[in-house]
Amino acid sequence: MSEESSTNRGFLARSTGKQSGDRNWYVIHTYAGYEDQVALNIQQRAASLNMEDKVFDVMVPTEKQIEIKNGKRKTVDRKIFPGYVMVDMIVTDDSWYVVRNTPNVTGFTGMGVRPTPLDPKELESIKKRMGVSEPLYQIEVRLGDLVSITDGPMKGFQGKVDEIDEQKGKLKVIVSMFNRETPVTLDYLQVKPV
Repeated sequence: MSEESSTNRGFLARSTGKQSGDRNWYVIHTYAGYEDQVALNIQQRAASLNMEDKVFDVMVPTEKQIEIKNGKRKTVDRKIFPGYVMVDMIVTDDSWYVVRNTPNVTGFTGMGVRPTPLDPKELESIKKRMGVSEPLYQIEVRLGDLVSITDGPMKGFQGKVDEIDEQKGKLKVIVSMFNRETPVTLDYLQVKPV
């Protein structure tokens, strides 16, 4: 297909030869905090403007994390990419206009004015991350922070955070006992920042 006829079909995707008639996932930049509202607005606009044959799905990538505050655990959904929404669509001039002119959308990601489709490997990685059944721990201390131990046999001691295992919600804390530094592995619930 000649370059002229490709251009007449609308936007070109990447320089990989993919054309605008291909269905792909695209990433849209939004104002932070408006991701869910933008996703809903895109779906509503696609339905009301009869673009459901071009705009198929909208997704705000999130993952479950365990947040520990005041000694209590709670599972929360955190946005993987704050300020971004993913749209499964066929890019034409009309579908691009519908999505681009949705309130709080600042634009598509890509080179110049042309949206760049998300690489299928990246999409698979994001979907895999979203489907993780075991949530991550949200630990609010950093390496080197001083913490006070609030539970267990070392209660009342203070130590410095040496390692953090966010997957298990565990910390390795260096505690000074009898003029010796002793590493102690603790659950995040057993410490509080000093």
